[in-house]
Amino acid sequence: MALLSRIRGPRDLDRLSPEQLDQLAAEIRSFLVDAVSKTGGHLGPNLGVVELTIALHRVFESPTDKVLWDTGHQSYVHKLLTGRQDFSKLKMKGGLSGYPAQAESDHDVIENSHASTVLGWADGLAKANEVLKKDDHVVAVIGDGALTGGMAWEALNNIAAAKDRPLVIVVNDNERSYAPTIGGLANHLATLRTTDGYERFLARGKDLLERTPVLGKPLYETLHGAKKGLKDFIAPQGMFEDLGLKYVGPIDGHDIEALESALQRAKRFGGPVIVHCLTEKGRGYQPALADEADRFHAVGKIHPDTGLPIASSGADWTSVFGEEMVKLGHEREDIVAITAAMLQPVGLDKFAKAFPDRVYDVGIAEQHAATSAAGLATGGLHPVFAVYATFLNRAFDQVLMDVALHKCGVTFVLDRAGITGTDGASHNGMWDMSILQVVPSLRIAAPRDADQVRAQLREAVEVKDAPTVVRYSKGAVGPAVKAVGRVGGMDVLREPAEGTERPDVLLVSVGALAPMCLEIADLLDKQGISTTVVDPRWVKPVDEALPALAARHRVVVTVEDNSRVGGVGSAVAQALRDAGVDLPLRDFGIPPRFLDHASRKEVMAEIGLTAPDIARQVTGLVSKIDGRFEEPTDSIGVVNG
Repeated sequence: MALLSRIRGPRDLDRLSPEQLDQLAAEIRSFLVDAVSKTGGHLGPNLGVVELTIALHRVFESPTDKVLWDTGHQSYVHKLLTGRQDFSKLKMKGGLSGYPAQAESDHDVIENSHASTVLGWADGLAKANEVLKKDDHVVAVIGDGALTGGMAWEALNNIAAAKDRPLVIVVNDNERSYAPTIGGLANHLATLRTTDGYERFLARGKDLLERTPVLGKPLYETLHGAKKGLKDFIAPQGMFEDLGLKYVGPIDGHDIEALESALQRAKRFGGPVIVHCLTEKGRGYQPALADEADRFHAVGKIHPDTGLPIASSGADWTSVFGEEMVKLGHEREDIVAITAAMLQPVGLDKFAKAFPDRVYDVGIAEQHAATSAAGLATGGLHPVFAVYATFLNRAFDQVLMDVALHKCGVTFVLDRAGITGTDGASHNGMWDMSILQVVPSLRIAAPRDADQVRAQLREAVEVKDAPTVVRYSKGAVGPAVKAVGRVGGMDVLREPAEGTERPDVLLVSVGALAPMCLEIADLLDKQGISTTVVDPRWVKPVDEALPALAARHRVVVTVEDNSRVGGVGSAVAQALRDAGVDLPLRDFGIPPRFLDHASRKEVMAEIGLTAPDIARQVTGLVSKIDGRFEEPTDSIGVVNG
């Protein structure tokens, strides 16, 4: 890593020769394979943008010039070139974020890591430069997958309206987001990829005609006047030019000299320019190139030589859902599936293989997915839209006004709900049970284990007149948590000792936190506090039997993997008030703040969402009610004070 170790900032690139730049690119790829194989992370996208990132930082003066990354999972090379070369704790507590992060560097601008937003950011920054009369440049790097998002085209419409406002849009076209990019835009870009000979054709024609006496130059000018029509015939970049955007490309995204030339031209233009770069996801690493599913978009810890995982975990929540969807597909012909460019990550790949005509990948367009689902339901089908919990936030209006208002039977399956940890603030699925509480008639299921995922998914798709939601965690699913009884629609997971006249605590356990809630009950039992643990299964609406059950206890406690603001705890409190049940209630969940990247376990410890922390506070509450204020013993694991 002789050259890479000497790069402390972008201007260190200026003194490197073309040969040294190629060597640097090779060193960066070796570094990425070695480092990311140890920690896990987004490997394929970063291997594909090595030369592009080098060229960007040689042509533009970051951080004065703003280089913006859509989604941000392809920013590892950017980090390396801006002085961040310690990847030993990538995505871990105290280490580098897996996305751009303002706290890490002045070179990082956007850190929300939700796709299709960069052009809106760029439009705003370019307008700010104009108002403040600054001559800084704004460069937005967006993938062909992110260009399938509606937000990108809303921004393009505004960007194109200001023909003299400088803004460079770099389209990183690798034909993929996670999997191969689909849709009309993808087909358009594919056409452009196959017509890179157009400029050479026009140049040769000009040279030939200008050497032709008398008629040559007038004929060339006539042809040049027909340039737009010719371009539309040979390479239809007219779609961009019709918007008023200058188009440069396609450019070989692995040729640093060609990239720099194109970027310099775009930089000088003085208006909005699209630079279309063709790159190869996973470039230079054969295991990634051989992975047809997603070219090692994101990997866990792997053997760097083979790309094989170092350790395999047990069944995960996603695969349990995916397998059950296939079974449902065989049983019901009206079941169809929707994904927003994430067929494999959300577990729909097996369904797509079994029923290729009943799965719809709409691209990175969650709003469209929700409204299209309403149409599918109105047309007589039952759509299941599988999406990461954090991304459903983007389609709230459609869930409310298109699906719920029209009483459409649509099932939303929210993967990676709750604290996801290592992907940082924007990927935690901690808002869904709060924002969806306000949607009339919508029902939310929070399965506690694999058996409940299967059962509650089946219950959800039986609902024909309202939206349903099934949400579950990221990663491995634990062993089954058996019920010992049933009250209304709620599973009783633990009952107080026989003969207990009035139990102290009703503990309402939400979803995957059931094992932790049982641990809390054990710790309380050691303090002489009797506890009933129930899993509501369907957390919205609140089960009608819950207030009466709560009234037979002294204290109610809710524990959820969701924001405390407006979550299940708040809904339970309101249900108790409405029923006239006046009891102390403590709701435990995620505080209303953005959480730094770390493991799920570390994040939960930091916010106090652990069995000892909760047991300590509940013990204090019960003691206060009893008029006792002594500290709980060490058997709880944490002592008050």
